[in-house]
Amino acid sequence: MMAKKVTDVYQSPLIGRYCSDGMKKLFSDDVKFSNWRKLWTVLAKAEKDAGLEITDRQINELNEHISDINYDIADAREKIVRHDVMAHVYAYGVQCTNAAGIIHLGATSCFVTDNTDILKLNEGINIIKSEIVGVIKLLSDFSLKWKDTPTLGFTHYQPAALTTVGKRASLWLYNFMESLSDLEYVQSTLKMLGCRGATGSQDTFMELFDGNEEKANEIDSYIAKSFGFESVYPVSGQTYPRIVDSRVLNCLSTVLIAAYKMANDIRLLQHDGEMAEPFVKSQIGSSAMAYKRNPMLCERVCSLARYGQNEISNAIETANVQWLERTLDDSANRRLSLPETFLSTDAVLLLCAKIVDGLTVFDKVIEKHLKEELPFMITERIIMKGVKAGGNRQDLHERIRVHSQAAKERIVRYGESNDLVSRIANDPTFKMSVLDIDELMDPTTLVGLCPQQVESYIEKCVKPVLKKYSNYLSSINTNAVTV
Repeated sequence: MMAKKVTDVYQSPLIGRYCSDGMKKLFSDDVKFSNWRKLWTVLAKAEKDAGLEITDRQINELNEHISDINYDIADAREKIVRHDVMAHVYAYGVQCTNAAGIIHLGATSCFVTDNTDILKLNEGINIIKSEIVGVIKLLSDFSLKWKDTPTLGFTHYQPAALTTVGKRASLWLYNFMESLSDLEYVQSTLKMLGCRGATGSQDTFMELFDGNEEKANEIDSYIAKSFGFESVYPVSGQTYPRIVDSRVLNCLSTVLIAAYKMANDIRLLQHDGEMAEPFVKSQIGSSAMAYKRNPMLCERVCSLARYGQNEISNAIETANVQWLERTLDDSANRRLSLPETFLSTDAVLLLCAKIVDGLTVFDKVIEKHLKEELPFMITERIIMKGVKAGGNRQDLHERIRVHSQAAKERIVRYGESNDLVSRIANDPTFKMSVLDIDELMDPTTLVGLCPQQVESYIEKCVKPVLKKYSNYLSSINTNAVTV
C-alpha cells in the first residue's frame, strides 16, 4: 500500500523531490540511532576485552536490539530529560535489561554523535563518488563521440577561435575528475573520534583501567578498526576537529562547481540553439508561452548547486567558533548543514547524469553559426597567404581591419549576411579569388589539436579512473530524475 503523502507540515524538497534513496536513507533516524547502538555495543566489547567485568550475555543482548529502536520510549524520555543521547541510553536499557548498567560506560555524548557523523561522512562520500563516476563515464563517451565536430569557441561570450564540441565537453569532464580526486584525498584522511572523554584527555578510561595507558589506547584502536578505520584522530577535544567538516564540505563544493559550470554552459548553448538538454514530448515549458523549451534541468542544477555551496559557509563558521575543547553551538547547525549539503550534491549529480545522457547536439545549427563567423576566423591565414604572394604584412593587416569592420557593421546594423570573403576577393591588395579564400575555410583544419587532446586525456587520465571504479559503473541511473 502506498504511504499517504504528508501535506500539512513542511517537508524538505530535497527529500520529497530531488534526492536518491541511498542518500535519504543515510541521513535517516534509523541509520543514526542504529549506529549509536553499534557504537555502544563495540565499546562494551572493547571494555570487556580490556578486562572490565562485562559478560557475553550483556554483549549478546546489546547485539539483539541494534535495529529495533523503541522510538516511543526514547521520545518520551527526551521530553523529561531534554537530552537525546541520554534518552536513547535509557531506551536501549529498557530493551537490554541485563546490559543497561554498562551502556555508554566511560563515554560522553560525542562518542556516539561524532563517531556516527564520521561514518555518515564516509558513506556519503562513497555515494557521491559513485555518482561522479557515472557522470564522468557519460561525459567521456560524449566527448569522444563529438571530439572531431568543429564549433565556435567563445571568450567573453564572444566568438573566438574554433574548438570542438567534444573538447568543450572535456573541460566539464576535467572539473568532475578534479572533484573526485579531492574527495578521494579527503576521504583517505578521515579517522574515528574514538572515545576520548569530556575534553579529549581519556581520563575516564585511565580511571576505569587504574592508570593503564595501554588499555585506554586499546579502546580507541578497537573502536576504529571495528568500523573499518585504521586509527582515531591523534588529538581532539570532546569532538573531532570541526575543520574536518569544512574540508569535506569544501570538497562537495568542487563537485557543485563542476556541475554548475557544465549546466550553465549548456543553458547558453541551448539559447544559441546548438545543444539541448532532455525534453519529453508531453513536457510543458511555460504556462503562458506554449512554444517554449526551457533548460529546466540545467536551471535546477544551478539552483541546487548554489544552495549547496552556500551551506558550506556553515561548516567554515562552525569550525571558526569552537571554543577551546567544546561548545554546543555547533550541534543544531550541523544537524542541518551536513545532511543538506550532501543531499543537494546528490540531487545535482542525479540531474547531471540525466542531462548528459540525453544531451542533444544540433550540428546543423553549429555549422550555420560557423559559416557566419568563419571569414573572421581565417583573417590571419589570409594575411599569411597574402604575404607569401608578395604582399606587405602591415598593409594587408590594415586592409583586413577595414574590411572586417565594414562586414561586421553590415551584419549587426542591417541584419545582412557576412560579405567579408567577397570584399577581400575584390581587393587587389590580396591577389586572392573567392575559391582561394574558400580553401582556407575548412573548419576541421582550424581546431588545432582538439581531437587529439580529448583522446589523450581520456586514455591517460579518465580510463584508469573508470577502471578503478568499474564496480560503480553498473549502478549509473539516468532515470532517477523525472523531467
